[in-house]
Amino acid sequence: MSFVSVSFLVFLPIVFLVYWALQAHHRWQNLFLLAASYVFYGWWDARFLLLILITSASSYASGLLLERTRHRRTVVAANIVLNLGILGVFKYYNFFLDNVQQLGLALDAPTLAVILPVGISFYTFQSLSYSIDVYRRKLAPTRDVVAFFAYIAFFPQLVAGPIERATNLLPQMLSRRSFRYDEAVDGLQLMLWGFFKKMVIADNCAFAVNQIWADYAHANSLTLIVGMLLFTFQIYGDFSGYSDIAIGTARLFGIRLMENFHLPYFSASMPEFWRRWHISLMTWFRDYVYIPLGGSREGLAKTVRNVLIVFLLSGLWHGANWTFVVWGLYNACLLIAWRFVPLRSVALTFLLTAVGWVVFRSADMTEALGYLQRMFAFDFGTIAYGKRTLLWCLLLVAVEWVQRRRRHPLCVDALPVYMRWAVYYLLLFITFFARGEEQTFIYFQF
Repeated sequence: MSFVSVSFLVFLPIVFLVYWALQAHHRWQNLFLLAASYVFYGWWDARFLLLILITSASSYASGLLLERTRHRRTVVAANIVLNLGILGVFKYYNFFLDNVQQLGLALDAPTLAVILPVGISFYTFQSLSYSIDVYRRKLAPTRDVVAFFAYIAFFPQLVAGPIERATNLLPQMLSRRSFRYDEAVDGLQLMLWGFFKKMVIADNCAFAVNQIWADYAHANSLTLIVGMLLFTFQIYGDFSGYSDIAIGTARLFGIRLMENFHLPYFSASMPEFWRRWHISLMTWFRDYVYIPLGGSREGLAKTVRNVLIVFLLSGLWHGANWTFVVWGLYNACLLIAWRFVPLRSVALTFLLTAVGWVVFRSADMTEALGYLQRMFAFDFGTIAYGKRTLLWCLLLVAVEWVQRRRRHPLCVDALPVYMRWAVYYLLLFITFFARGEEQTFIYFQF
């Protein structure tokens, strides 16, 4: 079920009303929330609910075993191998097989004709954080199986994050939750802004981007630069829009999720950008990969190695394609370069990020290199697509800049009531009448 579907607009109020009708019994709330989350996920393909059940059961059992056994490392390793194994089979098996065969090595192994389960990378990492934190004794294992399964399957952030930590979300599942009007209002504001970013910014950008990429070999440099800029805003509006809707929806249920984006395109350096972009994923890699490898504490050579490993894994996390690997290594090289030349420039950071998005967007490296070669040919002409959409992107930038010190861009509590409602209705009007053709959320494929 997509956030931008009619089914979700029917599903959410029903779940909201029943959920708060059970306010006096938070265990029943959790059970209902779990059932609703499985309905939400099963709307795409009910068969993949089995994978969530396996992931949830193995991580829940590993937590209990870690409390009772001396072989703690074996238990946590087994859970990691099982869950990463499932992820690897569905996401990387065919990629690995194709590349081995391209090297001329014959493998008598069939390819798998399966689709990628939506959100598998997100809920796999979320489940692993629990067993690792229990292993590290940062978190006591829970015995409440319903609360734990609801933690893994919580529908607002199940398919595209934020990737929550058990230390933040699980205690909320185990506690009583009371309805708060101010939290609900804040959640609705955040949802409205997320819908605007997705439906007006991302979906309109997607139409122009698809047109430009389809004919990049014959387009002039200016058109390709516009295509690069539009995809830069498309992926931001799409993914951060999803996160805003997810975080806002969670607040309707009295649950606070972690921030996933913090105005990343206003960053003045690449290290700052990666502290602001997809925060839940990058802090996951920081805490469970980078720091255990030694972080930046063991000299320059190992720091460089650790950064390369983290961004190589980040690239692979996004998908089984060499474009994602190269994109990850590109960003790693930029971060390493920034250690030697610590510039402060919003424009340069934005430009380098946008160039990286060309590789990310391309179907393969041949397309990526061809696009960049044509873009830097300086064969300027007229803009073929997306001129009006650029104006919407400028509006987005302007609003986020003016509201950059607020909790979020629709935090307009200081305005009189009539002006606040005028802002809400204006944004609703724009979102409905200026929306682009509906596109699947980009990060559903990850």
